[in-house]
Amino acid sequence: MSRFREAVAFVDRKDILLIFVIFLAGFVTASLLPINALESPAQIPGISDLVGPGEVASPKDWIPEKDIHVYNDRVIIDVKNPEWAAFTDTNSMDPVFDKGSNAIEIVPTSSEQVTPGEIVSYQSRYASGTIIHRVKETGQDEDGWYAIMQGDNNPRPDPGKVRFDQIRRLVVAIIY
Repeated sequence: MSRFREAVAFVDRKDILLIFVIFLAGFVTASLLPINALESPAQIPGISDLVGPGEVASPKDWIPEKDIHVYNDRVIIDVKNPEWAAFTDTNSMDPVFDKGSNAIEIVPTSSEQVTPGEIVSYQSRYASGTIIHRVKETGQDEDGWYAIMQGDNNPRPDPGKVRFDQIRRLVVAIIY
């Protein structure tokens, strides 16, 4: 019987040692990865090519689900003070929208509503007509609040800083 107990004790020690080695290997491997790698696969080397660059500023959810009513014969969207917009063929916002797309817009009441990721129409001081581009960043300088705008399909931001008084409308829905 004593040989049996020794054999069982030996197996138990081997199993415990194996479990410890596996745990230690996992601990060492995890310590080599960035802290948030498990939450963000795009930060693991070689994975970023498969999942994209990571988080990019997006528009807010301006229309809550409770304000969208879908029926068999129509859709009703409750938006206060909506304005209709159509787009010209400039390709600056491809592939988000192009000629033939339509949008529902609202007039923003404060600069706090105009945040990075939003798509706004604004009156440029450098070009004629209304431009509809995405807000890349906002800030404050000696003249007050400003936004830097850029078309999604443009390689560089629009020239100059856009002030709140230049902003005409804010896109809350795009209809294709």
